[in-house]
Amino acid sequence: MNFIDKYQPESLEPKWQKIWQEKKLFQATSDSEKTKYYVLEMFPYPSGRIHMGHVRVYTIGDVLARHKRMRGYNVLHPMGWDAFGLPAENAAIKNGTHPAKWTYANIDEMRSQLKSLGFSLDWDREFATCDKEYYRWEQLFFLKFWEKGLVYRKKAPVNWCPGCNTVLANEQVEEGLCWRCSREVENRELAQWFLRITDYAQELLDYLDKLSRDWPERVRTMQENWIGKSEGAEIDFRVADRVLDIRVFTTRPDTLYGATFMSLAPEHPLVDELIRDRPQSGQVSDFVQKMRKVDRIDRTAEDQEKEGVFTGAFCLNPLSGEKMPIFVANFVLMEYGTGAVMAVPAHDQRDFDFARKYGLDVKVVIQPRQEGRLQAGDLDQAYTGPGYMVHSGDLDGIDNEQGKMRITEQLEQAGRGKKTVNFRLRDWNISRQRYWGAPIPIVYCEQCGEVPVRPEDLPVELPLEVTTNPDGRSPLPETGEFISTSCPSCQGPARRETDTMDTFMESSWYFARYTDPHIESSPFNTRALEYWMPVDQYIGGIEHAILHLLYARFFTKALRDLGYFRVDEPFSHLLTQGMVLKDGAKMSKSKGNIVDPGDMLKRFGADTTRLFTLFAAPPEKDLDWNEQGVEGAHRFLHRLFRLGEELIPYIPTVMPCLKLDNKELSVKARDLRRKEHRTLIKITRDLEESFQFNTAVAAVMELVNEINSLKQDLLGHPKDRETLASAWASVLVFLYPMTPHICEELWKKTGYFIELSAISWPEADPLALEQEEVLVVVQVNGKLRGKLSAPRDIDQEQLKKLAMENENVQKHIQGKDIKKMVAIPGKLVNIVV
Repeated sequence: MNFIDKYQPESLEPKWQKIWQEKKLFQATSDSEKTKYYVLEMFPYPSGRIHMGHVRVYTIGDVLARHKRMRGYNVLHPMGWDAFGLPAENAAIKNGTHPAKWTYANIDEMRSQLKSLGFSLDWDREFATCDKEYYRWEQLFFLKFWEKGLVYRKKAPVNWCPGCNTVLANEQVEEGLCWRCSREVENRELAQWFLRITDYAQELLDYLDKLSRDWPERVRTMQENWIGKSEGAEIDFRVADRVLDIRVFTTRPDTLYGATFMSLAPEHPLVDELIRDRPQSGQVSDFVQKMRKVDRIDRTAEDQEKEGVFTGAFCLNPLSGEKMPIFVANFVLMEYGTGAVMAVPAHDQRDFDFARKYGLDVKVVIQPRQEGRLQAGDLDQAYTGPGYMVHSGDLDGIDNEQGKMRITEQLEQAGRGKKTVNFRLRDWNISRQRYWGAPIPIVYCEQCGEVPVRPEDLPVELPLEVTTNPDGRSPLPETGEFISTSCPSCQGPARRETDTMDTFMESSWYFARYTDPHIESSPFNTRALEYWMPVDQYIGGIEHAILHLLYARFFTKALRDLGYFRVDEPFSHLLTQGMVLKDGAKMSKSKGNIVDPGDMLKRFGADTTRLFTLFAAPPEKDLDWNEQGVEGAHRFLHRLFRLGEELIPYIPTVMPCLKLDNKELSVKARDLRRKEHRTLIKITRDLEESFQFNTAVAAVMELVNEINSLKQDLLGHPKDRETLASAWASVLVFLYPMTPHICEELWKKTGYFIELSAISWPEADPLALEQEEVLVVVQVNGKLRGKLSAPRDIDQEQLKKLAMENENVQKHIQGKDIKKMVAIPGKLVNIVV
C-alpha cells in the first residue's frame, strides 16, 4: 500500500474512500447474529448541491454508525432521495428542463458530493422515491387504506398557493405564507383526497408518553399541541324557525347558561340555509366571500380584529330556552370542533371582545370565590378562572368543575348533548394539483363513480413524455394518453385522477423500504423488516417535528393494522440537530452568507469539515460557521499527522488501551496511561449517552497534547514506549468515527494490517485509572485546616505523620494537647485538641 508522506487530504481521502467501497465495508446484512443498530438521517431533497446542513446531519449520523460498528453492532446506515414534490418541479421549470431529468442529474451530483465526505453509507440500498419501483407500493397502500376506510374524497376549503399552483396542508402554511415559495396563501374550495389520520389521534397522543425518554421534549410538546386533545361536550342548539340543529363543541359546558349568541365559521355548511329568504342574506354572503380571501391562521390571531355579521336567525339555549342571535364570525374555523361556537362573552375573551363591539348581552354565570362579586356591566375583560355557578338554574352555588359534569348529564337526559373528546388534528389532505408526484390510483367512471385501480395494474405510471407548464399548472389534465382509461369495474370508458400525492406520503414509509429496497414481489421483506425495524436512531431538523414525524408515526400504525408491521413506532430515538448559521443568520443566497461544502472540501478536505461541524457546537444547538474555527480544525489535523511521523519510527505496534502493569512504568507513563483510559470513558459516554461530540473532540485534543508533552520522556524505556504506543493507537481509534480518512492512513502507517474500521472499541482498565497520589484533607476539631497530597496506599501512621508536618495544621495545634487523631487513607485526617 502506498502511504501519504505528509498530510494531503486531496489525495489521502479519495484513496480511503475507494478502499472502503471496494471492500464493501459498510454493506449491511439482516442475517447477522450481531445485535442490530439502524441509524438513519432524514433523506434529502435532490436540490442540486448539498449544503452545510446536510454536512452536519450526515456527519452526526456517520459518527454514530462508525462507533456502533466498533462496538460490535450490525449497523444499517442507508441513503436515498426524497425526489418527488414542488422543489424539484419548480426548479426544473425555472431551468427549462423536465423534472425527471433535473432530479436524476441532481441525484448524481449530490451522491458524488456525499461520497466525497467519506460517509459510511450502504449505497447498495439507494433508491429515489420518484422511481416507479418505489411509488407502486405507495399506490398499493392507498388502495389498502381505501379498503379499510382510511381514504375518502370530499369538497373542502383548502389552502391554495398561487405561486406553486397547488394545495397545501395546514402544516405547510407558515404565518399565512407557503412554506416553499413564501407566497401569500389563498382559501379555495376543491374536491380533495384525505387520509383519516384522526382515527389514530388518541393513539398518536398516547404513544408520545412512551417516547418521553428518547425523544426531545420540544418535539413531543409540538406534536401534543398539534393533536390538541380537548375534553368537553357536544351540544345541539335548535334553530328557532327552522328544523335545524347547530352542534357545538365546548370545553366549558358549565357556562352554558351564560351563552348569549352563536358564532359560525364562514365556511359552515348551514350558513346558506340559515340566511335563505332573510333580508341579511346579501350582507352575509358578501362577508363569507370576503373571509375566503383571508388566511385562516390570520383570522384566529390574538391581535386580529373580531368581525362578524348577523344572519337574521336565532337558536334556542337547550337548557334555558333563551333565544340567541346567530352570527358568522371571522375567528371561528371549521378546522376546530364543529365550526360553531356557543359564545359566552363573560367567560371567553374573544366572545367578550365580539360582544362589546356589536352590543350583545354579557351574562355572568361563574363567580370567583375569593374576589368581589362580578357584575356584567363592570367587566373590562372576560373572567376565565374557577368559581361557583350563578344564574344557572338548579345548579347555582356548586363548583364550576362539578357543574361541567352536571350540565353534561342534564343535556344527555334531554337528548341535546353528550360528553365527548375533540382533537385539533384534522385529516391529512394528500391531493396536490401538480405534475411531479405519485399518481393517485383512482379512476372516475360515469356508471360506477370513483373506482380504485386493481392492485395487479400497479403502478399507475407518471407519464414522462410531457411538457411542463411555465406557470406550474399540471400537464396531466391535458395528457390524453394518461387520462383516458377503462373502468376496472365495468370496463367502460373512464378518466384517471390527475391529482398527485403529497410528497410527505413518500417520506412516511421510506425508512421501512430500506430494510430490503430491491424486493420486487412486495413492499417489504418481512424477515428483514422485523430484524431492522424500528429505526434505533433517527436524526433530522426540528422543522419536521409536526409534518414528517407525525405522518410517519401515523403511517407506521396504519401499516401495522394492515399486517405489514409489528412495531408501533418507527423511530426509537430522535435527535434534532440545530441549524448551520453564518454571522448569526440562517444561510441563504439572498443574504449572501452561503458556505459551499464543495469549497470547504477543496480547501481543507472532508475530515477538517467534519471535525469543525462536530467541535463547533453541541448537535442540538445552532452552529455558527466561522473560518477561524475551520482553520483551527485543519491545523489540529496537520499536528496530528506530524505527531504520527515523529512517533511511528520509534514505537511498537500495540492495541489501544493496552493491558500494562503500572509497577513496570515510570510515573509519567502511568500519568499518560491514566489520561488515556479517562479519555476513553469520557468519549464513550459522550458518543453513546449525551451525543456531546464537541466535548469528545476536546478530550481527544487534550490526550494528543499530553502525548506531545511526554513523548521525549517516554521513548527511552521499552515499557514506557508501549504506553506511548497504546495512547497513540487510542487517539486514532477515538478520532476515527469523526475523521476516518486521516486515522485510517496513520493507523496503516503505524504498522497495523487490518483496517481501523474493523477494530473493536477498547475497554477501560480500572487499574489504569488509579491515581498514584490522592488529595487528603486535614481537620482540626472538625474545621478544615490543611490539604496534602499523599500516596494512595499510604498507611495510617505515615498519613498522620504527614498531617502533623503540615505548616498550617501546626499553627492550629501549637501549645495544645492532642486528645485524638483519626486517619482515613485516601480521604482525611481529623485531629481533636
